[in-house]
Amino acid sequence: MRLNPWFLIILTCLAVATAGGCRRNKSGALNVVGSTSIQPFAEMLAQDFNASHKEFNVEVQGGGSAQGIDNVRKAIADIGMCSRDLKDDPEETGKCDPVVIAYDGLAIVVHPNNPVRGLTREQAAGIFSGEITNWREVGGEDRPIHVITREEGSGTREAFVKMVMHDGRIFRKAVTQESNGAVKELVRTDKSGIGYMSLGIVLQDKGLKPLEIDGIAPTTQGVRDGSYKLKRPFLFVFRKGETPGKAAQAFTEYVLSPAGQQVLEREGLISLTEAQKKVPWATTAAATGPTTGPTTTTQAATVK
Repeated sequence: MRLNPWFLIILTCLAVATAGGCRRNKSGALNVVGSTSIQPFAEMLAQDFNASHKEFNVEVQGGGSAQGIDNVRKAIADIGMCSRDLKDDPEETGKCDPVVIAYDGLAIVVHPNNPVRGLTREQAAGIFSGEITNWREVGGEDRPIHVITREEGSGTREAFVKMVMHDGRIFRKAVTQESNGAVKELVRTDKSGIGYMSLGIVLQDKGLKPLEIDGIAPTTQGVRDGSYKLKRPFLFVFRKGETPGKAAQAFTEYVLSPAGQQVLEREGLISLTEAQKKVPWATTAAATGPTTGPTTTTQAATVK
């Protein structure tokens, strides 16, 4: 059977138009992958950004800090999200450029009906190492402690191990969960449970009780003034030595802009001072669209 030549012409035109449309979508699409601590905040920012920047489409996915870094290194993601400092080794600082977007406190949480108000860092380390196994040992009721931790590769876990465990090991019988949300649900339903997560997330949820650490309550003001010591950066991560695309630059600059920082502050994170807002490329404007002018990765530019 012979096909009508006009039919073939129409098919060819449709194919070209579709391909062109796909290329436009691809050039404007932005994949942001990584930390589940940063994920809910990045989703809020992406929603606002997408509404005011129709030429771009930011999509945010979790997976953990390690996955975010790995996906950026392999050019699978445009931006990685990491809830800890990068490791000073060839695979992280050697291949990635970090951009601090905010600071967060790390909260140790228990069930609201747990009578324990606080722990020292030494007591917390003893609980998560398995040396302290009953709440009675830290002033609570006579009941076993159920320890809930994050998975290997979680930025939240690595920050906790560094700041609380002093690089010691979390004991193997701890229940492992793969997101802040999963830890939250277990602790809020278990009077014997204890876990740790982003303070920004805890402050949005009345179903958890954050513990004082060394006599200091976990508050945004305490994190800001340094009296609460469990503090970590929230990072966007980029491939080292490469200038990010227009979408990645525009979204990052929006996050660092007054409008973006106001969203993060409202949701319980610690916003940045102007001096702290640095990106590894030259910039002339923030939150108004793609950057113009020269770009560089040898000297960080301050975002106004």
